[in-house]
Formats: sequence, structure tokens, C-alpha cells
Amino acid sequence: MRLFDCLAPTRALTRRWLLGAALLGAAGLAAAQGTGKTEVLWLGQAAARITSPGGKVIVIDPWLTSNPKTPAEFKKLEALGKVDLILVTHGHFDHFADAPALSQMHKAPMYGPAGMNQSITALGILPVELAPRFGKGGTIAPFGPNGVKITAVHAEHSSEVVWKNPATSKDEVHVGGEPVGFILEMENGFKVWHMGDTAVFGDMTLIGRMYKPDLVMIPIGGHFVMNPADAAMAVRDMIKPRFALPIHYGTTPVLRGTPAEFKEALGQGGAQMLAVEPGQKVEF
Repeated sequence: MRLFDCLAPTRALTRRWLLGAALLGAAGLAAAQGTGKTEVLWLGQAAARITSPGGKVIVIDPWLTSNPKTPAEFKKLEALGKVDLILVTHGHFDHFADAPALSQMHKAPMYGPAGMNQSITALGILPVELAPRFGKGGTIAPFGPNGVKITAVHAEHSSEVVWKNPATSKDEVHVGGEPVGFILEMENGFKVWHMGDTAVFGDMTLIGRMYKPDLVMIPIGGHFVMNPADAAMAVRDMIKPRFALPIHYGTTPVLRGTPAEFKEALGQGGAQMLAVEPGQKVEF
């Protein structure tokens, strides 16, 4: 018997093993990507719960329990259901307020600007393992290489952490790091840019070109952030996404911008504005 005849069964087994491994790999990738859609639940101001196609739940800027625009059923943090990850764009109360409690409740890491999380751990608000640090330009894949990818990008704003010192019962202002926005790339490639709080800045064009977000969650209230006309210009002329969801308006008297003004300023064509009320979901 020739040598290659002896090896033929081995070669066949090897081919079957390689085929099986490839199929298992494809199945694993399909499981990671999931068969669902990207769901965005807006909860007032900048608070949102985003569920990825693979079922991962990411909560951004959770100010809920005292937010006047958050629906009553979501003022209890338990109403959010499971939470896998928390993102905080900067240290201001209306973005950070409920993040530590939510993180402790679910043992879910709260990612935020490196300087902010440094203060959070130094003050003992959260342990180091629940307050990981990363910064602008950094990308994390917290659920593995085939899962959601999150990139911190620039935001034109400020960031301070106000902490009540239990020893003095007085408020103290601590370093909040650089404010950021987050680009979330879902398992299926759909991209969301949660812009946090920001004014217009020139590199919105660059970020739009680099990451090509499908959806932007954009502040329109004015005073502390863009007004509707500024936000419309940024969407129409700089970022050019498919969808725009206005946020950060109407919670205080100074945040006067409205979705109607934003839609009028956007004009015809270009991005589709999503008229969403707090507590409503959109799917993609």
C-alpha cells in the first residue's frame, strides 16, 4: 500500500475537523451578532438605554430618579432591567447622578472620561473595578472582539464632579476630566454617536468622515449646549448621518430649544429627524 493511501483517512478526518471548527466559529459569530435590532430608549435629557442586536444593554448618562422628563415608571432604577455597561459623557449631575447606584446594583462597569473616573475612585464613590478609565480616541470592546465597540470622541463642553463630603456635609468640586461623546458600533455595524453635551466644533466633520454614524443623539436645548439652528447645521453640513434624535432640551427653563425648531432648521432632505418623547423607543 502506498504511503498516501495510508494517510487518506487522516486527511479526511482533518478536513472534517477543520470544517467543524469553521462552522462552530461562524455559529459563535452569529450568536454574538444576534438576530435582533438596535433599540434606543430615550429617557429625557441625555439619558438613554441602548440594546444591541446581540442583546447587550448599555445605559448612557443615567439621570433618572430626579429628572423631571423621565417617565414615572423609569424613575426606579430597577425598571431598566438588566444592565451590562454604563457610559457617562462627563461629570455634571444631569449626566452622572444615578450612574454609581446603577453600577453597584448590576456590578456593571461605568466607563467615563479618565480624569472623571480618577476622581470617582479617589473619592470612594466607586471601586476601581467598576470605574475603568479611557479617553478620547480610545476604543474598547468590553464584550469581546465580535461585540459592541465603543470609541470616546471630542465634545466641546466642561466637566466637574460635585461631591458632598460626608465629614463636612459641604459640596466640593473635583476634577471631571475632559467631556466626551461616544461612538457605539453594534455587532452588525450600525453606529450611534451619543454626543453628550457639546457646542459645535470643526472636527465634527472629521468624526463624521471617520466613523460614519448612522444615528446621532444630539443636544439642541441651547444655553449649555447647541441650539436647534447650530445642531441642524452640524447634522446637515458636517456629520451627515441617516437619523438625528434630539436630546437635552426642555428639562430646565434655559434649555429652550425644541424639536420643531430643529426640524425646521434641518430643512428637507438629508437626515431624518426622529420625534421621540421620553420613554419611547426606536429600532433600527
